[in-house]
Parts: sequence; C-alpha cells; structure tokens
Amino acid sequence: MASKRRMSSVPSPKAAGSSGNGSAGRAAGSAAAGAAAGEPRWSGAVHDDSVGVVVIGRNEGERLRRCLRSLLAQGAGPIVYVDSGSSDDSVAFAQSLGVFIVNLDTSVPFTMARGRNAGFFELQRLFPTLRWVQFVDGDCEVRADWIARARAAFEQRPEVAAVCGRRRERHPEASIYNRLADMEWNAPLGEVEECGGDVLFRTPVFLEVGGFNPRMIAGEEPELCVRVRERGYKVLRIDAEMTLHDAAITRFRQWWTRAVRGGHSYAEGMALHGAGPTRHNVRRTLSSLAYGLVLPALWGGALAAAPLFLGGPLLLGSPLFLGSPLFLGSPLFFAPLGIGAGLLVLALAGVPAAYLRAACGAYLDRRRRGDPPRHAALYAGFCMLGKLPETLGILTYWSNRLRGRYSGLMEYKAPAQGHAAAAVVAAAAAAAAGAAATSTAASASHTNGSPRTA
Repeated sequence: MASKRRMSSVPSPKAAGSSGNGSAGRAAGSAAAGAAAGEPRWSGAVHDDSVGVVVIGRNEGERLRRCLRSLLAQGAGPIVYVDSGSSDDSVAFAQSLGVFIVNLDTSVPFTMARGRNAGFFELQRLFPTLRWVQFVDGDCEVRADWIARARAAFEQRPEVAAVCGRRRERHPEASIYNRLADMEWNAPLGEVEECGGDVLFRTPVFLEVGGFNPRMIAGEEPELCVRVRERGYKVLRIDAEMTLHDAAITRFRQWWTRAVRGGHSYAEGMALHGAGPTRHNVRRTLSSLAYGLVLPALWGGALAAAPLFLGGPLLLGSPLFLGSPLFLGSPLFFAPLGIGAGLLVLALAGVPAAYLRAACGAYLDRRRRGDPPRHAALYAGFCMLGKLPETLGILTYWSNRLRGRYSGLMEYKAPAQGHAAAAVVAAAAAAAAGAAATSTAASASHTNGSPRTA
C-alpha cells in the first residue's frame, strides 16, 4: 500500500513564476512534509542516479494503467502519481502497484503545472538526492527504451537541462482531430525552444528555475523553458520514440476548447515574457489576433461599406446629373467609383489572399516534415480555422486579468470510457442508497410521532 496524503498548499504564482529563485521548492516542500512515519518504501533499488517519475492525471482509467505499467516495465522509479480529484479507480490502481500517491487539495484550482510541482517536491522529500526526474502525463504510455536513450543524450552535454523525444498519438486514424494532434507532436529535432509535458529534467536545474508556474492553465512547459534558457541551459529534442499519447478528441467542440486554451496560453506567456529577450509568444499572439480578429473585421467592414461607395457612381451616372454643370470636367464621377472599387477588391481579394498565403506556408512546412499532401492540407486548413478560437482564448485571458479573475481549467477530454460509465453507475447507486436511507429514517420518525426535517 502506497502513501496517500492531501496536499494542503502549492507554490504561489510569485514563487513559481519567472523569478526562478527556488522559493517554489521551499513552499511545495513544506506542503509535502508531515507524512506518517510508517509510510512504505519503494520496492526497487534507489540511488542518486535513479530516474524519479512524476505522473499526473485525472480520470484517465485505462490510459493511466498503460502509463504506469510501461514505466515499471523499464525499471523507472521511484514513481509519484498526482491525482487531481479523479472519480474513477485511478488512485486505487496506482496504490496497488506500490506507487506513491499525492491527492491535490480540491479547494485550490487544478492545473497540470500545480500537479507536476506537487509530485516533484514529493519526490524531493522522499528521495532528496535524485538527479533526474521524468515528467509524464497520465494519458501517455512511455516507450520501452525511452528513459535509457534520454539519459544517454545528457552525456557529454552538461549544458542540456531537459530532453524530450517523439510523442505520437495512439489512434491518429480515429478522428481528424487526433490526426492533427499527432502532426503537432512532430516537431523539429536538436536544440529547441520548448518541450511538452513529457520530458526528462535534471533535478538541480528544475530546482534552480523554481519549477512550473502553477497558475498557468496551459503553456506551462514553454514558459518553464524560457526560464531554463535564460539561465544558459539548453533544451534538446532527440530522434527517439518517447510516448504514445491518447488525446481522444472525437468532436469539434473538444478541438475548439483545446484551441481556446492554446490562445489563452499564448496571451499569458506573452504577458510574462513577451518584453524579454526571447519575445516569448509575441509572434503567436499577434498572428492569432491578425487572422482571428483584424482581418475578419477588415473584410466584413469593407464588404459592408462597399455598397455605400458604389452607390455614388450610380447616382452620378444618372441623366439628371450627366446633364448638369457639375458633371462637366468634374472628377466627382470617378472618385467614388475608384474608392468603392478599391475597397471591394481589398475585401474580395486582399484578405482571402492573406489567408491563402499563410495556409500555403503551413502546408509547405508540413510537407517538409514528411507529411503526405492530404494531411498537410488538413493541417493548414485547421491552422487558419484555429485562429478564431485562439483569439477567443487571448481575449478571455485579458478580460479576466483586467477584472482580477482567474480563468480556471479548460478541459477538453472526457473521462476514460469504461471508468466514466462505472463512476456514473456508482454515483447513481450511492444516490439510490441515500434516498432509501432517507425514506427509512422518515418512516421511522413518523412512526414515533416526531417527524424531522433535514
């Protein structure tokens, strides 16, 4: 049986923000302290060079089972699983494997960054000399030789702080949205600006920069990498299979929510580091606003105004005006026609041409990465369509920030199918049992002549 405690606090935004002063470690370390003296020990051998693992999840069901089994199969560990209020059997299953458990306090808003920090500092409390930590999302299965290959990539590269590899979708054929996610994971190799949620980190560097920013609802990995690179370290993506991810995006609404969340992360990342030397997320944010707000507004405004300008030449071309002295030698007949035609051309040709140019750029980029034409065209089209929800996410971030509100988690994924149904059945059974108990108590109270109110 693994240890199970509730985290009462997490690093503050300031502690885990861009300052990287290590106060996040102290805050989360103190929050993790106070475990029972009799908590179990990790069954495997643990030494300084062991790779500790932090897995985060919420209602992942079978996805989590595959994740934990894949880690144990390659000798990874010790493992800490951080649960964000699951209603399925995720915690019970992790406990059955001897994995350490951290249950996040449900009174504090959940974020993936908060979960990873909590798991990391629990590892630090239990095994303070570990030099390596592998972060894994609970919906990912880790490839058999990933940790060994990632460790090898660090050799002779003391400046490298983090190593990631190729993440793939488990079922890219299940929907166009899964296909898009699989293509998104196919990123360039070598020294890169950012990593994703699955990454092997040097523990001392993670401590030095202060961990993830726990308030970010998305985009926390690129934001962390900004601080890592500002300290002079490198982030490396190697040509190795890393994880199989199960996005399970089958509906347009899920894709839209995920894109809104992406736009929110662009805006928040830009607010944190956009003025710095990295210009973090400035280009992404401006691109989303240009194609998701400015160009559509320009197109709609020009189309609405064009008839007003074109109506002028029709009036000026009437026999009444042609016979008047105003027409003789006057440029008034031609000026409205030129203005109206120019706006109409801008609306009907200029704006669509801008979208077409950007889509062609995305298409060619995917072709250079080896994607077939059909998939590259799909990706390019959704890149343009995605500017709309991304813009909504950007506006949501700034609206909430100006009003002093917190956006909160934007979940796009449904619980694992089998376990979601089980949770519903269990909830229904519990409700029925509660109703029966209430009915019995009410009957008894009426029998003795003193009805009670709940």
